Amino acid sequence: MIDDVIGTAGKVIAVHINYPSRAAQRGRTPKLPSYFLKPSSSLSTSGLVERPQGCELLGFEGEIALIIGTAARRVSPAEAWPHVQWVTASNDLGVYDLRYADKGSNLRSKGGDGFTPIGPGLIAAAEVDPAGLRIQTWCNGELVQDDDTADLLFPFSQLIADLSQLITLEPGDVILTGTPAGASVAVPGDVVEIEVFAGGTSTGKLRTEVTEGTAPLADYGARPQADDLQRAEAWGTPAAVPEPALTPELKAKLARVATATLSSQLRKRGFNNVSIDGLSATRPGEKVVGTARTLRYIPNREDLFKEFGGGYNAQKRAIDSLNEGEVLVMEARGEKGTGTLGDILALRAMHNGAAAIISDGGVRDYTAVAELELPVFAANPHPAVLGRKHVPWAVDETVGCGGAAVQPGDIIVADDDGILVIPPALAAELADDSLQQEHEESFIAQMVREGHAVDGLYPMNAGWKEKYAVWAQENPLQR
Repeated sequence: MIDDVIGTAGKVIAVHINYPSRAAQRGRTPKLPSYFLKPSSSLSTSGLVERPQGCELLGFEGEIALIIGTAARRVSPAEAWPHVQWVTASNDLGVYDLRYADKGSNLRSKGGDGFTPIGPGLIAAAEVDPAGLRIQTWCNGELVQDDDTADLLFPFSQLIADLSQLITLEPGDVILTGTPAGASVAVPGDVVEIEVFAGGTSTGKLRTEVTEGTAPLADYGARPQADDLQRAEAWGTPAAVPEPALTPELKAKLARVATATLSSQLRKRGFNNVSIDGLSATRPGEKVVGTARTLRYIPNREDLFKEFGGGYNAQKRAIDSLNEGEVLVMEARGEKGTGTLGDILALRAMHNGAAAIISDGGVRDYTAVAELELPVFAANPHPAVLGRKHVPWAVDETVGCGGAAVQPGDIIVADDDGILVIPPALAAELADDSLQQEHEESFIAQMVREGHAVDGLYPMNAGWKEKYAVWAQENPLQR
């Protein structure tokens, strides 16, 4: 029966992130569903799948697949589920080594022959509650994924309704509905098994054994490339970016104090090299507080740019992966003779919710960038394209920008006085002490306005500290 489904399949549509557990693992929670297509030739049943020769990262993802039974076009979520005929298990396989070449389409990385096994059994959709399904995945007999559909980010009916707004879902179309946390990498010899349960009913175990490919990828197409970021995402290990230390409460405190105050508190602690210098802001008067992500450019070399500068390069990956409240800090070696950002990528960063972009290089399309509601700090405008001086090289490594070292996870605070890099471990203490300092300075300023001399008042001697204590009781600091 599953062979009949595969023989009549049309589109294969896959959802990116849908399980809260996966969103937590990835460190990003989408506000709306997003999708990609896999060719119908990627469909298969239980059996063998080849890891392409030269590839390192064949990722497996246990997913629940929906098989459309009747055409759906512009249906509402309430009308959607009856258009599903079958529910089954699926394995959304893909090679992370080729993601860079796909520009987000996933066609080559996830579209290979046999990269979408489904089955073995089918569960009638009309007989199940779509919010009452469970999926389990085993790798070499070890349970690695176990989740249910009770609290999906986007319920199955929402996915169907959303897709049907613009696309007619036709009988035989397959929708892969996302994977829970625990997806990882399978190597030749590994066996991955996936099973979907609806109460006491099961699809049975979908079994995929990985073999090594025998045909190398030719040099007239993209060749495999793997880096630490792809390895972390493929294996499901924590991303290179440290856990965020910037809580909403801490962010609000840092937003209340001037960088001048923070700078003096950092200096008291022996930090004298934490300002990013020599840059101008596209949006003067705007305060920025966010968590650092990083991008490093190396000097242009023609062969390296040919291999790493085009396509879905490190620059585009960095921009695409920005999350709400993050600040992308670019190391451009202070090279002012070309652009490191243009209006399209700035627009993408703004769409992702980025707090700011900082580059010690130039910015192209400067007027258009300056019109966006995204603070950008850069050395200067410049019309030249990236490849004149730079090769985009590395994402989320320690970089140097404007004379300061910046690590992923550092806290960036910027205003008209400048840009500061704050080590996360110091941030909470620094914020509290800065609020206290500014409270004291408010008292000092008031005394100066009343005509008092600054000698002994700024800084306060013992006598003025006693007067401040009385004033503070009447004007308490709001933390």
